[in-house]
Amino acid sequence: MAQIHAQLQTDCLVIGKFPLCHLLLLQDANYPWCILVPDRESISEIHQLTDADQQQLIRESSQLACVLEKAFSPDKLNIAALGNIVPQLHLHHIVRYRNDPAWPAPVWGRLAPRPYGKEQLAALLEKLGTELRKLAEYTPA
Repeated sequence: MAQIHAQLQTDCLVIGKFPLCHLLLLQDANYPWCILVPDRESISEIHQLTDADQQQLIRESSQLACVLEKAFSPDKLNIAALGNIVPQLHLHHIVRYRNDPAWPAPVWGRLAPRPYGKEQLAALLEKLGTELRKLAEYTPA
């Protein structure tokens, strides 16, 4: 089992697991923001995964995207694999609305992360969990 990078552990909650990826929730109430982290050692780029793992990553990303669309009805989903700060391969899934604080620009560096309140976090996790539990390949944390 690959260790999740320390920065991701600091910034996120691990909320579940797919066959390939850990599912994390970024602790930033400005946007619903999930991150998939493949459970593979020393991988920083998608092309470094095996063909089977690449296909599984896309499958899991697509399943998560569907969950986020059902749960949040976004105007747009931003999905990106960036690794400028955290070298471990991770795939961001950010729910965007035309009226969100950064629209239409990227979210990075726009606002300081805003922590979730206890009730707000519980409601968000319940909303996500309702849709995630419908997926056969998903296991809650």
